Amino acid sequence: MNHVVNIAIQVLPVSKDHDMYGLVDKAIEVIQQSGVKYEVCPFETVMEGDYDELMDIVKRAHEACLSAGADQVIVNLKIQRSSVKDVRIAEKIGKYR
Repeated sequence: MNHVVNIAIQVLPVSKDHDMYGLVDKAIEVIQQSGVKYEVCPFETVMEGDYDELMDIVKRAHEACLSAGADQVIVNLKIQRSSVKDVRIAEKIGKYR
């Protein structure tokens, strides 16, 4: 019953001393190093995989921004989950590639 899900994460770090995009890069590095399928988009990054694993990545990405010097971090999430089938990035955007 554990189907593949999609989670879109938008990380909005706030810092007086650090560049916002550099802090966002730290979150994306966590996602890249996780080994899950993902797509970086202009406003968010979409991940595909097991719900619990992706939520752990969300936590680590958030913490990476704080560790890199963010004063605070706002994280917006979108979660698509189905009780009957996997949710795949390719099914949603494959025809546009």
